[in-house]
Amino acid sequence: MNLDQKGLKKQSITVAEFYNTLGKKYDIKLKRLNNVDESRRRIFERDLHRPGLALAGFTNLFTYKRVQILGNTETRFLNHLDENARLLAFQNIVRFKMPCIILTSNNKLPPVLLDMATEAAIPVYSTRCSSTKAIYNITDFLDDNFSLYQQYHGSMVDVYGVGVLLTGKSGLGKSEVALDLVERGHGLVADDVVVIRRKGESTTLTARRNNIIDHFMEIRGLGIVDMRANFGIRAIREAKEVQVVVELLEWNKEIAYERLGLDIKSTRILGVEVPQVELPIFPGKNITVIIEVVALNFLLKRYSNYVAAEALTNRINNVINSDKTEDKRYD
Repeated sequence: MNLDQKGLKKQSITVAEFYNTLGKKYDIKLKRLNNVDESRRRIFERDLHRPGLALAGFTNLFTYKRVQILGNTETRFLNHLDENARLLAFQNIVRFKMPCIILTSNNKLPPVLLDMATEAAIPVYSTRCSSTKAIYNITDFLDDNFSLYQQYHGSMVDVYGVGVLLTGKSGLGKSEVALDLVERGHGLVADDVVVIRRKGESTTLTARRNNIIDHFMEIRGLGIVDMRANFGIRAIREAKEVQVVVELLEWNKEIAYERLGLDIKSTRILGVEVPQVELPIFPGKNITVIIEVVALNFLLKRYSNYVAAEALTNRINNVINSDKTEDKRYD
């Protein structure tokens, strides 16, 4: 397998990017409450923080680099203070360079406190979502942005619901195989550049396409093909779990290739072991049908714990043992 680049971890995103993309991916809408330069504030951590102790005056362990959530508890605490105490409490947190403040459950800040946040260049937003829902969605969004990812040279296809990553040297026909699979009714996730992510400690690897290449495919001798325009929206998948890797290899008669399937191979992607099938190719070999069978075998093993090679081996062993028993009867 050929890696295009090392695994990366996105270190931060701007608050402007956070505000502009959060609502597009999750059921949470933020309303901007003040006008500051959001591009100058960055988010460095996936975790969020509720600054209850900091508002009460204890800032020794204040994780100010996180997005700050002010829910019913925090806003009611501020509202029960007299005016001077409220100003001091809020001043105690806005002196830190935090990314932004989000008020949940349509809570509001008094204008004087909002002005203090604006003067400190801290973006303030509100949402009608509860604190629980907001924290869940925002954490998931940030987890996705800060997750480990790697770019692979290959094609990613959804075959019978199984995510199959096609890899191999350039020029072996990965795109042509993916095109044939799409024509047979399967779905294309990505071609040429496959972006694979692993979120947190999860062992699930999610593949997506490169946003620049999108749903276009290069077929040598033909040129660029718009897969969505040619085959319709049914032929496109936004994302898919990587479940099997199929590596296309140049045929070499000096190499003894796997014939039974008892020697199960795997490859490691972002620290996760993924089953791998090595397919030597030569003219006349129907790679597309074989990949469909690879997907069906994966489904059989996952849901029925059935492996054809093991079943045949057991059958042969039973026949051999039966013959030995029969021979002993006539000794």
